[in-house]
Amino acid sequence: MIKAKAWGWIVGLSVSSMGSISPSVALPPPEDTPEAVLRTEVILEARSRIDGEPLTAAEYAQLQEELAQSRYAPQLSEDVRQTIFLLRLRQMLRIFNPF
Repeated sequence: MIKAKAWGWIVGLSVSSMGSISPSVALPPPEDTPEAVLRTEVILEARSRIDGEPLTAAEYAQLQEELAQSRYAPQLSEDVRQTIFLLRLRQMLRIFNPF
């Protein structure tokens, strides 16, 4: 019986304290740009995939075209190749022994 009275007092206190919170606390600041506007913006600057230097939109498009027309696949370092090999080997071994 005492626990029920204490529980009711705690619930009443929490409900009464919720009334003092203003609903505008959860809203973003008015100077914040809405996400819908940010999604429609056109990005005019880019970085090179090769060395990370800043590029204009035209230079980036030209680089993308050159990379797409290349006959050779990009060369990976020996460490990366070894890691990929080990991951594929591990994946194959999991077929036979899933533990």
